[in-house]
Amino acid sequence: MKIAMTGVSGNMGREALAQTMELDSVELVRVLLSWRKRNKQLAKRLKKQYGDRIEIMRGSLANREACRVLVAGMDYVIHMAAVIPPRSDNDFDASEECNLIGTMALADAVYEADPQPKFVHISTVALYGNRNEKHPFGRVGDPLLISPFDTYAMHKLRAERYVLERGIKTWAVLRQSAMLHPNIMSDNISDGLMFHTCMNAPLEWVSSRDSGLLIKRILERDEKGEVDGFWKNIYNIGAGEHGRSTGYDTFNFGFRMIGGSTEKFFKPDWFSYRNFHGLWYYDGDVLEELFHYQRDGVEEYWDALAKKHRIYALGKLVPKKLIHFFLFRRLLKTPNSPMHWKKSGDSARVYAYFGPVKTPTTWSECKIISRGELGDYDAMRKKENAVLLSHGYDDTKSPLDWTIGDVRSAALFRGGECLARELTDPYAPIEWRCHEGHTFRLSAYTVLKGGHWCPQCCEPAPWDFDRQAKFSPYIAQVWYDSHAKNEDICYDLDGKTPVIRSLEENK
Repeated sequence: MKIAMTGVSGNMGREALAQTMELDSVELVRVLLSWRKRNKQLAKRLKKQYGDRIEIMRGSLANREACRVLVAGMDYVIHMAAVIPPRSDNDFDASEECNLIGTMALADAVYEADPQPKFVHISTVALYGNRNEKHPFGRVGDPLLISPFDTYAMHKLRAERYVLERGIKTWAVLRQSAMLHPNIMSDNISDGLMFHTCMNAPLEWVSSRDSGLLIKRILERDEKGEVDGFWKNIYNIGAGEHGRSTGYDTFNFGFRMIGGSTEKFFKPDWFSYRNFHGLWYYDGDVLEELFHYQRDGVEEYWDALAKKHRIYALGKLVPKKLIHFFLFRRLLKTPNSPMHWKKSGDSARVYAYFGPVKTPTTWSECKIISRGELGDYDAMRKKENAVLLSHGYDDTKSPLDWTIGDVRSAALFRGGECLARELTDPYAPIEWRCHEGHTFRLSAYTVLKGGHWCPQCCEPAPWDFDRQAKFSPYIAQVWYDSHAKNEDICYDLDGKTPVIRSLEENK
């Protein structure tokens, strides 16, 4: 078995490579590493560790010739490379080059290869956008509502759609959830990104170790012919019930290592009220039933991390006020912090992340779902109690059983129409029209199962979901969980020119 991998310098990719190399049937893994300085040492370590079983290429994923060489003669291509926040927030070009242009180049290389390798594309939970306690559970087929100013998710959305529509024979798209990894503490204390987290955001965590195991088992079982029905589908990667948490509890778990808590180190008005991303995966057990990879629970992972890195325990000896001031309060001044936006007068981002609601300034004013203040939290986390979003058709059907009536019903629910007279192949492009009158071609699978819609008006940028929700019941059913119906704002990519149709009256 010969495998091409991207992203092996990242947390998931590092684990996927290590665990894949445990398979005796793996003859060669060819990896592509960018020209970043740190990858020079990584290349040396990998070559020393794996010898002739690994072939290392250096170059840009956006280089089409590099992609063609990478995939040539391979049986599988595992695409895990990504420029993620906070780097993607601060370097638009790097995000676009890797997350969008690079993915397109790689998909083209796979499509043009003869024979074609099987392609696994790692997408992201960020496509689903903001969720709260009203609809904490999500599944494949839900609306893709990229949060305003989330350039990472914007590029990943466009890239995923390109992969789905490219015509590759054998593919799978895996939407990765929030990831626990060994460096999670140190990687998140240099930027104000952590303050984008909403306290009541439903977060389903999965460890990098389990994500790597998933890739290993996909390869292992597919080679044995044991994964019938896996390919040509989108899946959500999560950890199940033992990985479900909230923003508030996530900080509590981490700070427990240093004797602290969310409330000891933070103030509630430091954090956004909406415009984050995260949910609990209602259908996360689909991959688990196929590959049995879920081992790490969120609480157990933090406890294991504390035992492995006992240096964190020294934090228990430091007064909490000092940690609050010197470690976290300083991050409020970084450009990616909501408090910085407030002080610098960035009204577009402030309104996107806080809306017309005044954020509580004390913890006693907050209603936290994990404290049981908005219902039974334990019951809420169980999927049998989930309130699911409608997809506008009978989504219990297999795509191969869809009729033209199913497709037309889904289009109507999105505020548009399907212009095709018949449906012969759910993976073949057909013509649609949105409520704005734009016509476009996408497969029924990309729309009904993927959650994608009109490329001109239902994706960023600009972000215009306030208006879209007025015409689309599909979007409205979840958008209004965190947005008022009288909001009518279009956020532009530069962050300086929100089309403020009614911002003043909503203040």
